[in-house]
Amino acid sequence: MRAAARRGRAAPAARDSLLVLLFLCLLLKTCEPKTANAFRPNILLIMADDLGIGDLGCYGNNTLRTPNIDQLAEEGVRLTQHLAAAPLCTPSRAAFLTGRHSFRSGMEASNGYRALQWNAGSGGLPENETTFARILQQRGYATGLIGKWHQGVNCASRGDHCHHPLNHGFDYFYGMPFTLTNDCDPGRPPEVDAALRAQLWGYTQFLALGILTVAAGKTCGFISVSGRVVTGMACLLFLFFISWYSSFGFVRRWNCILMRNHDVTEQPMVLEKTASLMLKEAVSYIERHKHGPFLLFLSLLHVHIPLVTTSAFLGKSQHGLYGDNVEEMDWLIGKILNAIEDNGLKNSTFTYFTSDHGGHLEARDGHSQLGGWNGIYKGGKGMGGWEGGIRVPGIFHWPGVLPAGRVIGEPTSLMDVFPTVVQLAGGEVPQDRVIDGHSLVPLLQGAEAHSAHEFLFHYCGQHLHAARWHQRDSGSVWKVHYTTPQFHPEGAGACYGRGVCPCSGEGVTHHRPPLLFDLSRDPSEARPLTPDSEPLYHAVIARVGAAVSEHRHTLSPVPQQFSTSNILWKPWLQPCCGHFPFCSCHEDGDGTPRMPGL
Repeated sequence: MRAAARRGRAAPAARDSLLVLLFLCLLLKTCEPKTANAFRPNILLIMADDLGIGDLGCYGNNTLRTPNIDQLAEEGVRLTQHLAAAPLCTPSRAAFLTGRHSFRSGMEASNGYRALQWNAGSGGLPENETTFARILQQRGYATGLIGKWHQGVNCASRGDHCHHPLNHGFDYFYGMPFTLTNDCDPGRPPEVDAALRAQLWGYTQFLALGILTVAAGKTCGFISVSGRVVTGMACLLFLFFISWYSSFGFVRRWNCILMRNHDVTEQPMVLEKTASLMLKEAVSYIERHKHGPFLLFLSLLHVHIPLVTTSAFLGKSQHGLYGDNVEEMDWLIGKILNAIEDNGLKNSTFTYFTSDHGGHLEARDGHSQLGGWNGIYKGGKGMGGWEGGIRVPGIFHWPGVLPAGRVIGEPTSLMDVFPTVVQLAGGEVPQDRVIDGHSLVPLLQGAEAHSAHEFLFHYCGQHLHAARWHQRDSGSVWKVHYTTPQFHPEGAGACYGRGVCPCSGEGVTHHRPPLLFDLSRDPSEARPLTPDSEPLYHAVIARVGAAVSEHRHTLSPVPQQFSTSNILWKPWLQPCCGHFPFCSCHEDGDGTPRMPGL
């Protein structure tokens, strides 16, 4: 019996030694897995939505309870200068999935719309883009996405699914093809194109009043006009009304849906059930693929407004509904991590946690804050230059391989995850295109002291707002701002009264000369440097300017996915369960969609 016990104790040690050997092997590129079931890690990528870096205990918050995420950081590697490639959902996620700036795939806007607005738009992640899921699928991984997609669905017809996750390397999808918005909650004010919607409703009322006035004038004999003209005007008004109300009048039904693979399972989705459904799906996926290797991208709906929170967490935090939602998110992540451990996968799973961008400062309900806290960093969601819009949590966990408790302050990017997981899977990044990310394997393991990024470029839409230079020999991290948003009210730190700050136009300030900060001394970007206060001012501005010019040479024109024609709602592209336009279904406990009345 003692011999059996010794063998039992030796087995985990031997397995851990094999994992370490494999990791060093991948790092040094001296070997490569030869079969689909070789010793490659399972990969669990967890992305929160709109979470501020200051919302987590491991990043300094002592009033919100996030024990599971904090433990993940304590047992793994925590990055403190981890940066989103864009400050909004759709472009940030496009960059994350492809390892390259979103404007290289047309998933950014020069003006106007900065994210996809409809499931039935024709824009989305182009078919010729390569995601990390596609490469890992080719390497023999099972690849699953559970949660938010927000990269488009169809191109030309309802069933072509050209932008769908299953057309981008995932072999299983369950979740929202779009994103949560206030429109998903009938008790909330409208969000999708709310200003345009109000304008169209105003035009409709004005025209209706005009037609009623003409009709009344004709009836009273004040106006000489034929009945056909009045009828024609009324018909035109009706057509105008239908042309916009058919989309804006049913935003919840068109956008707030759940899909399993290509099938719509909930239309509209029942918000109160969504968290439990996502958890059930994630745990089930892990159990189905525990013999691995698998990639699971858990793209959380937390903590985006409308902050749907189950009763178990309501009123439990010190920070209102937003805090409740953060603490529920941490609980949900804990359940996922428990599933990994319960299935014996903890030591063979590479886990990563982040947010797609900074917290949403302008999200408010009266005096209540509905968006996240970005700690000491200025700005938030929608601001491509200020740190608060792009600095996000970055936690990596792989017991026995990555050193526990390690903290890295080097500049890194969400785009680095693409080459990192590709390397761990034994694959190669595409050589036929610009890849902006760099593998983090050497940095995480400690083989390299510095990030591979000397320069990072920070965009708001297609407009370069700032650039960062990591001067490795001195340790300085210089940040040059060419354009910044105008806060409203002045000095408020956000653009209250509008959804997010603009990237261009009258709402921004172009700085000539640029603003300069040294983030190593002033991470809050509170004290801009001048030639008088910084002897290297002109040299730094010139060096960063040269890097920007070199960077611009890598840009090339591509079709714009956020053009007006791509953004518009198109009924023939609308995902639908049932017969369009009578789209409605809800999922039974066995996962079968049920139509009303059946």
